[in-house]
Amino acid sequence: MAGRGMYATTDLRPLLAERGFQLSQSQVYRLVTERPERLNLRVLMALLDILDCAIEDLIEPVVDAGQSDETSGRRPVAAESRFRSRPTRARVHQE
Repeated sequence: MAGRGMYATTDLRPLLAERGFQLSQSQVYRLVTERPERLNLRVLMALLDILDCAIEDLIEPVVDAGQSDETSGRRPVAAESRFRSRPTRARVHQE
């Protein structure tokens, strides 16, 4: 966000509204500052458009420790299905 001149979550809300997403200020705040449990794909696409970035800039795949084949007792799972998405921590650059 800072790379796009947005330094507060209030800057993001009207840009989401322009794309048809009427989120409350608290929803936008949680979306930016917390790890979302779920995220609507259309909202994600809007964020990518607003921030002019790629999905890899916002989401980092991590292995879910609870999905280990050896400890679960289940048959092997494809590697892709053992990953969860985790938002990338934002970095603020001072100019």
